Amino acid sequence: MASYRVVEIFKSINGEGLRQGQLALFIRMQGCNLHCSYCDTRWANTEDARFHWMSTEEIIDLVEQMQIRNITLTGGEPLLQEDIMELLLALAARPWNRVEIETNGSVPLRPFAEIENPPVFNMDYKLPGSGMEKHMIADNFSVLTAKDTVKFVVGNYEDLCRARDLIREYGLTERCHVFLSPVYEGIELEDVVNFMKDNEMNDVTMQLQIHKIIWDSEMRGV
Repeated sequence: MASYRVVEIFKSINGEGLRQGQLALFIRMQGCNLHCSYCDTRWANTEDARFHWMSTEEIIDLVEQMQIRNITLTGGEPLLQEDIMELLLALAARPWNRVEIETNGSVPLRPFAEIENPPVFNMDYKLPGSGMEKHMIADNFSVLTAKDTVKFVVGNYEDLCRARDLIREYGLTERCHVFLSPVYEGIELEDVVNFMKDNEMNDVTMQLQIHKIIWDSEMRGV
């Protein structure tokens, strides 16, 4: 039975995405291969970050006990966990649950999209302000479907322009849900709205991280 490096498991509400405001069970895995300038989970990403091992069976048992339909695998980057496919297959066998993966755009998604009852992908595409765009896999756009989302975290005007160009180049609003997510306290929210108006960005959603509005922005487990 495979085991995974789990930093924390908690129940809260979805702070962003299509099911924003709904109850969710979050399973945060340790480790990430990127170092984004605005990262708010560095404490979970380093090699020496504290974690505990959990097996597939233990996670499934916990999911059954919690009785929360929305399950979010997050990190860090959860798809870097060895044998993560085993956990995804076990979760996929429970159709009552709705499994979402928060992934950073640097891991090929196609193998995970080909399983029966695949998870929902909430995929980031890292823009210039993150310092990590060189690690992005553009082919992942072709894997996304109407159930999935791509999120552009925007921190400045250059990020907004790059997001606009990618949305147009890959026809993303015809493929999946598209979100612009302003860096927390990093860009004027009005500037994002004005950019959307000026560029006629139909079917793009600006989203705020409501968990950072409800609780302190540095609080964990919420």
